[in-house]
Amino acid sequence: MTRIAEERGMTAEECLAGTGMPPAAVIDPNVTVTARQELTVVRNLLERFGDEPGLGVEAGRHYHLSLYGPWGLAMLASRTLRESVDVALRYVELAFAFGHLRFEETETEARLLLDDSEVPEDVRGFLAERVLTGAQLLGTELFSTGIPLRRLTFRHHEPADTTRHREIFGLEPEFGAADNELVFDAAYLDLPLPQANEWARSTCEQMCRDLLVRRHARTGVAGTVRDLLVRDPGRVPDQVEVAAELFMSPRTLSRRLHEEGTSFRALLDEVRRALSEELLDHTSMTTEQLAARLGYAEAASFIRAFRRWKGCTPQEYRSRQGRAPARVPQAV
Repeated sequence: MTRIAEERGMTAEECLAGTGMPPAAVIDPNVTVTARQELTVVRNLLERFGDEPGLGVEAGRHYHLSLYGPWGLAMLASRTLRESVDVALRYVELAFAFGHLRFEETETEARLLLDDSEVPEDVRGFLAERVLTGAQLLGTELFSTGIPLRRLTFRHHEPADTTRHREIFGLEPEFGAADNELVFDAAYLDLPLPQANEWARSTCEQMCRDLLVRRHARTGVAGTVRDLLVRDPGRVPDQVEVAAELFMSPRTLSRRLHEEGTSFRALLDEVRRALSEELLDHTSMTTEQLAARLGYAEAASFIRAFRRWKGCTPQEYRSRQGRAPARVPQAV
């Protein structure tokens, strides 16, 4: 996207404004770009060039299997397109951060669908075009002749000019449809891929699994939620606020946390327990002040929770740590 911006006279610094990232970071393999940072870049780009038809298609043209490391190589080394699609969707979060991709098959058709209902509306069309264009070009790299499409639909409104769309997809897309979908003949699914290599595929799949394990340990949804719960020193956000920060619905947040073996309530409980001990050890806040800081409606609820955690009241805990109970200042 910074390259697209520079081609149009916008500097990389302007494109990255608000992300806290220097231009060198976009080509640094050790830098992790957050979803929020990427959305900021998309919005900066759209603010200047959003009237340009097919800008998302132009961004998607830069998708190449070689840029995706083991994820792309595992697809390339798969035996058939069916196996390649399976590998791609199994490790898709290594490549895509917005929306949910799924694959459906009938006797005659194969459909790749992008659910972008939880993507912010102002960037939805751009990202849908970018993802489906990228998927089409990845298919072209798997088969040197490409995969002819039967149908292509987008949920967003039709742009003023669809030349770019026709050049990439080979047909006129339908806009304002119910789904974002790319449809092709199911017969292509079982054709052998020209660069199939079982050893390379299995090795790259293992690398993908290792990458996901490390990523979840460092930046999984649960880790991000923990960070958001302690970010503001004055308050603890609720689930609706946290979900909004992550550009998803509370229901989706619950599902994602369940997939990681936890829940919002469990994470909130964990954060409250750690914060309560820290505040009792290092401040003179009253029980009422602590309860408010931890997001409890009343002190009694906090006291019950603390007794469950530690087997004693906050006052008793503080006494055992050798600190005198805090007193509420009296008005003069």
